[in-house]
Amino acid sequence: MNNTYKSAGVDVEEGQKAVELMKNAVKETFTNNVLTGLGGFGGLFELDMEGINKPVLVSGTDGVGTKLKLAFMMDQHDTIGQDCVAMCVNDILCQGAKPLFFLDYLATGKLKAERAETIVTGIAKACKESGAALIGGETAEMPGFYDEGEYDLAGFVVGIVDKERIITGENIRPGDALVGIASSGVHSNGFSLARKIFFEQENMKPTEHSLRLGKTIGEALLTPTKLYVKPILTLLDTVKVKGMSHITGGGFYENIPRMLPEGTGVKIKENSFPVPEIFKMIQDMGKIDEREMYKTFNMGIGMVLAVSPEDLEKTLTTLKASGEEAYPIGEIIKETKESRESVIVWKE
Repeated sequence: MNNTYKSAGVDVEEGQKAVELMKNAVKETFTNNVLTGLGGFGGLFELDMEGINKPVLVSGTDGVGTKLKLAFMMDQHDTIGQDCVAMCVNDILCQGAKPLFFLDYLATGKLKAERAETIVTGIAKACKESGAALIGGETAEMPGFYDEGEYDLAGFVVGIVDKERIITGENIRPGDALVGIASSGVHSNGFSLARKIFFEQENMKPTEHSLRLGKTIGEALLTPTKLYVKPILTLLDTVKVKGMSHITGGGFYENIPRMLPEGTGVKIKENSFPVPEIFKMIQDMGKIDEREMYKTFNMGIGMVLAVSPEDLEKTLTTLKASGEEAYPIGEIIKETKESRESVIVWKE
């Protein structure tokens, strides 16, 4: 018997089938700036400099993390692509960048064309909503490296911002207001802890219906990460945003300080925003203290903005008009020993 690549576990024809299946969804993301079709060795994107004096490219890359494990458990793969896109485009938004194009990387032990199409279609939909062209990617079949039925997913985005409009946080001052924009749920961080509590400690099934949630545990956890591109870009044309933090891994404690200049801290008002039930369940079942929750999860706030006090109401009104739930959650304070050590001050 002669050995072939297929006999070693790599089916090139299945890969070609996957490309054909996902082709239409990918093409729907193309703008007039895309100069190449699918299948080339590199994606070409022509920059449009209209209205930009000093263009600065902003890039970001990220994955979905162990949320993928839940997709495997549920055999549901239509939303995970949005998580991948959102983790990348929301990050570059923090510098004020408009997404231009996106590339994805999908690696799996055994390639199934229909499942790959489902994943990439989710990526394409999220790219289209974010205004990013999906100009390329890689689908790798790696037998022996990933278990059959499992895969990893990562993405890379490039955006653009005028140098004069880059958001750096350097102008943040004590007294500035903090605005929190609601998340859609757990997003894509803290899943190792969430899975441990629900499925190992409590022996729950992802398909188990929860009266507290009004849906299954799996449905609640798989809710895709919110895309903030459209409302934030609209806001940036209206209000001078001084700083922005995407609340991802590390929660409030790690991410909010990333936008702060030296000498400042933050003070978050107690009960200034609603904490979704899914986080309350995780905290109750896992007997997790408050600090650990806010160090691990977004707790219902996906983005935190710093604006001047006089711009607070306009910021809230503009975000509400874009369909977002936004809350005044606190203020910038002069750095103290306490704010340096804990970052967040819960009591007024």
